[in-house]
Amino acid sequence: MKQKLLFICLGNICRSPAAEGVMRHLLETYRIEHLIEIDSAGIGSWHTGNLPDRRMRQCGDRRGYLFNHRARQIRDYDFEHFDYIIGMDHENMATLQRMKNSQPTSKARLLCLADYLKKHKGQETVPDPYYGSQRDFEFALDLIEDACMGLLHKLVPTL
Repeated sequence: MKQKLLFICLGNICRSPAAEGVMRHLLETYRIEHLIEIDSAGIGSWHTGNLPDRRMRQCGDRRGYLFNHRARQIRDYDFEHFDYIIGMDHENMATLQRMKNSQPTSKARLLCLADYLKKHKGQETVPDPYYGSQRDFEFALDLIEDACMGLLHKLVPTL
């Protein structure tokens, strides 16, 4: 049975679609796409239907990733469908906890992506690069790559 992951950030145009793309790439690299279902969404609806931020797509392109997810907002159904809902920062996690508490049939476990960092252990969150420089996007992607690998090892310990 597939494990189902939903990556969440504020608007679903920077961090969460990048995490979705990085994890998808890892699953394809290890040829285990059949084991894990992946999606991403945002807390807010501001960017619904949009591609990821151009700056994040450029970072991904340079590293061989395709970030082509169309933004969507998280819905009540997601708390029943997904096994893990994975937030990027403390604000995301607090909002997700409130949402989960209002879902009596929720089966989803909430995780913070930064908890799976291996190379950047002192980092508590994946900071939002949206109002930052290209360097902030690169750093966010460094963290996402690190944490996605750590998360994948938790989900599939035999790798």
